[in-house]
Amino acid sequence: MIFVPVTTPRASQMADEAPFHFLHNELINYIYTPGANGETDNGKNMSRLEAMGFRVGQGLTERFTKETPRFKDELDIMKFVCKDFWTCLFKKQIDNLRTNHQGIYVLQDNSFRLLSQLSAGKQYLEHAPKYLAFTCGLVRGGLADLGVKSVVTAEVAGMPVCKFQVMIQKA
Repeated sequence: MIFVPVTTPRASQMADEAPFHFLHNELINYIYTPGANGETDNGKNMSRLEAMGFRVGQGLTERFTKETPRFKDELDIMKFVCKDFWTCLFKKQIDNLRTNHQGIYVLQDNSFRLLSQLSAGKQYLEHAPKYLAFTCGLVRGGLADLGVKSVVTAEVAGMPVCKFQVMIQKA
């Protein structure tokens, strides 16, 4: 009798996600480790995480769009971010995309993977921003690579629901 292991899509998906989650958590731990004087500068740390995400987002978008035709407009670019870019990063699409058609987009993820590992208690909401800074940078870097200058912020009202606000800056 021969035993053939069966891999379910869920098991392989979890195996793919584990290194990314581990790396992301270690990156946050490394950046938020207190310096020699025992103090941490949260603003500086958030900027460092966001800058790292920006560079990674640029590279990923360049790689993902290598074989695709140019996008028609800003809305097409945002649809690409919500569908293809987000799926490659988090194995799911954005749950909701809203716009005011004046350069502001709100992307809502109802089960954001980088927050789903944290407890849903109110005491953990204060730690949520450091888990979102890298992703804000990813989105901003991806958009920048597509020629869209933007400011990306994130907010969490309740875990693991997250809203990313993208404000397009007109030239």
